[in-house]
Amino acid sequence: MTGRRLDRSTFLPTHTRPVRSTVLAAVALAACASLAAGCGVVPGTTGGSGDDSITVMTWAPQNTSATNKPGMPAFAQAYARWVNAHGGIDGRKLKVLTCNDHNDSVAAAKCARIAVKRNVVAVVGSYSQYGDSYLPDLEGAGIPYIGGYGVTTAEFTSPLSYPVNGGQPTLLAGLGKELAAGCGPVTLIRPDTIAGDELPPMLDSGLKAGGHADSVDQRAADDTTEYEGPSQKALTAATSDPVKKGCVIPALGDRTSTFMDSFQREREDYPAVKTAATLDSVDQTAINETGGARGPYEGSYITGWYPASTDARWDPMKKVISEQAFGDNRIDPADAGVQTTWIAYTVFKKVVESLDGEAVTSDAIRRKLDDGLKITTGGLTPTLRWGGQGPLASIGLSRIVNADVTLQAVRQGQLVAVDKGFVDVTKTLQGAEVD
Repeated sequence: MTGRRLDRSTFLPTHTRPVRSTVLAAVALAACASLAAGCGVVPGTTGGSGDDSITVMTWAPQNTSATNKPGMPAFAQAYARWVNAHGGIDGRKLKVLTCNDHNDSVAAAKCARIAVKRNVVAVVGSYSQYGDSYLPDLEGAGIPYIGGYGVTTAEFTSPLSYPVNGGQPTLLAGLGKELAAGCGPVTLIRPDTIAGDELPPMLDSGLKAGGHADSVDQRAADDTTEYEGPSQKALTAATSDPVKKGCVIPALGDRTSTFMDSFQREREDYPAVKTAATLDSVDQTAINETGGARGPYEGSYITGWYPASTDARWDPMKKVISEQAFGDNRIDPADAGVQTTWIAYTVFKKVVESLDGEAVTSDAIRRKLDDGLKITTGGLTPTLRWGGQGPLASIGLSRIVNADVTLQAVRQGQLVAVDKGFVDVTKTLQGAEVD
């Protein structure tokens, strides 16, 4: 194993544009001139300058042509209404600002600058593919980033990031470990980018742990919109063993569904080939949008970070939705983004309560987290505890403190648990041969 630190790049394919200082300066001056322009405050929780409220922010992309996570800021607002209706957090009202990062590096930086300008004490339960754009501003202001979706390597290296899951590395390692016994050749379809280069070692660490050969590394152009050729190549590789048919794993981020459309058509002549994916690329929302039980994911194995949405451990989150967001179709309790936001706010609430009346500031929150405060999440994750370097620092993922994954499958259009337990892939990832 080579202990090289991973780049602060996204695990998913992205389309960045140059971030010019003049542009950033302009958006900074315009930040939050109108809340309707991209950030908002939960109705009924606004206080004057002398109020005893706590202000945080949640951001995610909305209304874009690529990945959208509107349920995350929507749930954050619902959570604020719920917690305020029950006395607040340690007697203080929670004020939530929201921001749309538009799947854009400049907009992501703008969200961070809004957070700094509005003196938020934390950014909680958010999604953005542009960690290198928003984290520098948060780091400069000392604002902790609690419970990001786990979509960039920056979230697992920044000292101000407190992730609640292990991102794509844990999902791929867990998927490889689970598929090793049941698959012939395993083909990974991933973007032909520097970020994509980091994915095969993670999957192969799991395959190797299960006694399987390394995966077939199949690259796809990052800007392609048609996957007929890659689909055919993947199926050819998956059927190269005459005895045991293989598995195909797309790890293309927001283009996974596009790939699966082509793959499903080509797959008709290869019915024995299995498919599998990771929850960061395929969640319940994606399954619903592509036809549910009649869609391309039916029968697929999926590794996730958390228990299946039908698990009783999600009941407290569902109660919040029922009480404060009934009928809000942006909020799907089966969506991994909504689930991550719930866990992130669970962490935030417990940190504030642990301050025992001390002023709630970004410094106080960060100090508590860095001092190793142990936080439980109702069984949705292992006990979370940050402070110092995590067990995966040797491969450049020093902030990962939760390397547990779950195995699920798509049956009748729904993600259901294959095994109700967690699998800890820490040791598996420690063996990843990262060059």
